[in-house]
Amino acid sequence: MNQVVSRDVWLEARRQLLAREKEATHLRDRVNAERLALPWVKVDKDYVFDTPAGKKTLADLFDGRSQLIIYHFMLGPDWEAGCTGCSFLADHFDGTLPHLNHHDVTLVAVARAPIEKIEAYKKRMGWKFPWVSSFSNDFNFDYHVSFTKEQLAGEKVFYNFNDMNAADGNDELPGLSAFYKDEAGNIFHTYSSYARGGEEMIGTLMILDNAPKGRNEGHTMDFVRRHDEYQEAAKAGSCCH
Repeated sequence: MNQVVSRDVWLEARRQLLAREKEATHLRDRVNAERLALPWVKVDKDYVFDTPAGKKTLADLFDGRSQLIIYHFMLGPDWEAGCTGCSFLADHFDGTLPHLNHHDVTLVAVARAPIEKIEAYKKRMGWKFPWVSSFSNDFNFDYHVSFTKEQLAGEKVFYNFNDMNAADGNDELPGLSAFYKDEAGNIFHTYSSYARGGEEMIGTLMILDNAPKGRNEGHTMDFVRRHDEYQEAAKAGSCCH
């Protein structure tokens, strides 16, 4: 339990923390500005995705808007269910769609599982956001979120802009990539983020950071379950610690 003090002592401590919080906010503003200033890379490769409405190109995924954010969802061709952490993050998508779309941004999830498996899992989770399959193309491999058995059998794989030990990898890993399409139809890759880079998209974690016990985790998001599994986890006594 934390130290219990008078209101005046608490107020002084809170003011000191507020100064640090303001530093963090200003640093975030500077980092965001640097992100917007990154150079772009033209996408010359043609990618065709499987969707519930048939085949669609990368350009089609923009859905008439100029900006596209793709969440690389961990659901491999032979997986029985989506990654728990990705599912936790994706629970936050549907409410953002009207706001993003109105701001000229399309959000789409991409996974390497066949579209039938994606649709079944999406129905289970009750989600509405667009989700397509890259099962028939190299998109996941080109953006370094999927890895072959041969790659994982080697010493290193390239993830989060660095070589990492293949033994620490997986056939699917999480990430986010952003793209811009100009009036001539040219597509540019503007940004990608991996590992914990997408954490700020998880509003639940941001709320928990304000709770008395914070995230209350032993390791990153160890308390998270798919949202339809919490009751079962609670019965097993593994929901909290």
